[in-house]
Amino acid sequence: MNASLSLIDLSEIWVYLSGSPLFSLFLTLSAYQLGLSLYQRANKNPFANPVAIAVTVVVLVIAGIDMPYATYFEGAQFVHFLLGTATVALAVPIYKGWHLMRGRVVAMGVALVLGGLTSIVGAVIMAQLMGVPTELIAPLYAKSVTAPIGMGVAQSIQASPTLTAVYAVVTGITGSIVAPYVLNALSIRGWWQRGFAIGVSAHGIGTSRAFSVHPEAGAFSSMGMGINGVLGALFIPSLFQWISPWLTR
Repeated sequence: MNASLSLIDLSEIWVYLSGSPLFSLFLTLSAYQLGLSLYQRANKNPFANPVAIAVTVVVLVIAGIDMPYATYFEGAQFVHFLLGTATVALAVPIYKGWHLMRGRVVAMGVALVLGGLTSIVGAVIMAQLMGVPTELIAPLYAKSVTAPIGMGVAQSIQASPTLTAVYAVVTGITGSIVAPYVLNALSIRGWWQRGFAIGVSAHGIGTSRAFSVHPEAGAFSSMGMGINGVLGALFIPSLFQWISPWLTR
């Protein structure tokens, strides 16, 4: 009898906790802490990306308990709120590393423009050739800037901010995993070059990876991500208006 009552009590407690916003927050933070621990134990192997692990854990848990995404986001929005402040806080490493740009401004400018355009135009054209619906293509324009900025850009071009955030996270995870191998294959060894390339292509998640490897790589990744985000917010809406009519013909 007491065992049955205990099971009923535990069931009621679980129902209460799973519906509480604090559960989503606890799940998000715990999943990332697990991913970070595994990443460190794997000697910072790119394939043990903590964000990828955390996303996988969260998806499995909320799918397993049949929690609607809206319920999960009600608690996780506290972390989402911090995305904007974290993005603004990148001004600190950018400011501290500004003197390191001497003699590298031209190279960084060319890399930024070509990298930014390639990430947008290449993804959009590939999606178009694959027959992806237009409503799924529009968020691709803003997927290569950090998620908070990308979501704002998506609203300005009447694309889905949620889908843009998904694309941005996938881009960041993929870039942070693949980038080290691509840069090694191209014999790019300078930390400032590696960091800047990762920041432009893999934004926030890539920057986190860069900081964990080398401080100079992290500083230049912050600069690449920050400058790319600002320029993206300014010019992506115009680029969208110029390219989209050609693709819909």
